[in-house]
Amino acid sequence: MPQNTVETEFEERKELYDYQKGDIDAIFERIDNASPQHHLLYQLPTGGGKTVIFSEIVRRYIQKHDKKVVVLTHRIELCKQTSKMLKGFGVKNKIINSNVKELPDQNDYSCFVAMVETLKNRINDEKLHLDNIGLVIIDEAHYNSFRKLLSSFKKAFILGVTATPLSSNIKLPMHQNYDELIVGDTIQSLINKGFLAKAITYSYDVGLTSLKVGINGDYTVKSSDDLYTNMAMQEKLLHAYTEKSLGKKTLIFNNGINTSLYVYETFREAGYDVRHLDNTSSTEERKDILHWFKHTPNAILTSVGILTTGFDEPTVETIILNRATKSLTLYFQMIGRGSRKLENKDEFTVIDLGNNAARFGLWSDPVNWQHIFKSPEYYLENLRDDAEIELYFKYEMPPELRAKFSKTQIVTFDVDEEHKMVIRQNLRSKVVLEKSLEQHAAMCVDNSEELQDAKRLAKELDEDIECRVKRFSKCLSQCSKNYREWLVEDYKMKLTVLIGKKYREKIMNEAD
Repeated sequence: MPQNTVETEFEERKELYDYQKGDIDAIFERIDNASPQHHLLYQLPTGGGKTVIFSEIVRRYIQKHDKKVVVLTHRIELCKQTSKMLKGFGVKNKIINSNVKELPDQNDYSCFVAMVETLKNRINDEKLHLDNIGLVIIDEAHYNSFRKLLSSFKKAFILGVTATPLSSNIKLPMHQNYDELIVGDTIQSLINKGFLAKAITYSYDVGLTSLKVGINGDYTVKSSDDLYTNMAMQEKLLHAYTEKSLGKKTLIFNNGINTSLYVYETFREAGYDVRHLDNTSSTEERKDILHWFKHTPNAILTSVGILTTGFDEPTVETIILNRATKSLTLYFQMIGRGSRKLENKDEFTVIDLGNNAARFGLWSDPVNWQHIFKSPEYYLENLRDDAEIELYFKYEMPPELRAKFSKTQIVTFDVDEEHKMVIRQNLRSKVVLEKSLEQHAAMCVDNSEELQDAKRLAKELDEDIECRVKRFSKCLSQCSKNYREWLVEDYKMKLTVLIGKKYREKIMNEAD
């Protein structure tokens, strides 16, 4: 074994928690007893300390075996972070990046950290040959780019590490490359033990039927941009922010650069401290913006894709999903950016503007990873589609708004039940909307002293109105999008007129 592989003097390494020690022992049980060519996949949620765990595995493996280790990542930032962590565990390692053409000093190291594409190119060029590799660790193993390198390490034990053991390509399921899966602690367990912050999720009803699914199985950027750049969605986003996240450090995820730039302009014009970041930003721009984000308490950062992995800013207080995704991995990655715990941070806010929680469940809900690993097709085929999500979405008035209607005992309205009733009575379907209008008008007048106050309250019912009209539209056999939009505008106009009428009646009754 080369000298100084495990350095005797190194910075104090991170303390290992009990759940991490247990998982490391389980992994070593396989390394010590399974076939040397065994392929093992290990799952642990974002924030659970995957890098800490596999750094300790590397340290212990090098001590026990006369073989070398390769750690593969898919981004240069992850390479640097991993190398630094390994050094913290006393593992002298070398990064194989685009500048490394040959390895004349190979014998000085027992661990190499490499980007997949770089290592693949070096091996294909036959300029680089790694000797005596016994263990290959694959970080973010759900990415399929790693498959192309597995054949180069046929005699090595493969350990894949991921928060979501679901392949990024449904045609290349993970069970084809891994013999088994070890599942670590759950998100809820890590929250209960105080390792992760608790997510408080607020979902806003969004119509997604205009979105199109691309060849990669997720929504296309163009159809997302078309939806999320329209004025109504920008207003909904701004409303959600001011209602749930005002003054909090907020990270916004979008599907397209155009959307993110629209978001930037919307928040800037509203007077908020906001920046935009995407993969076309220069290294210096990114460094400057992330420094600003870290040190600005009420910062809003709108982004595209770039901050889903390899980014760790514990001071984030709110995650806004200003997009829809069909990727379970992306869903967990985005929310995970807010889950880091701090001394004064036990929880964080998630604002969902893409029906994602309705599609996948809440971030901390239990997930049967073994089932997903073995039967990914079954899991994906049984995800709720957008039409079904929209069909069963029920509006709940936020507590802050409910307080403004404190004099009204019942503020809910069951459109489906009311529609069934009017059909049984052979009445026109529009009677449902007339009843709804009566209730809304009464709510506004009963909770206001002045007519203008009642009209202002009516404007705060937009989301409830849209939801009721959408439910009503579903009850009709045929209803176009244009007709539904007309119904909403017609409803709001009639509500204003009805409020005026009821207010006049109230004044007359008080005079009598």
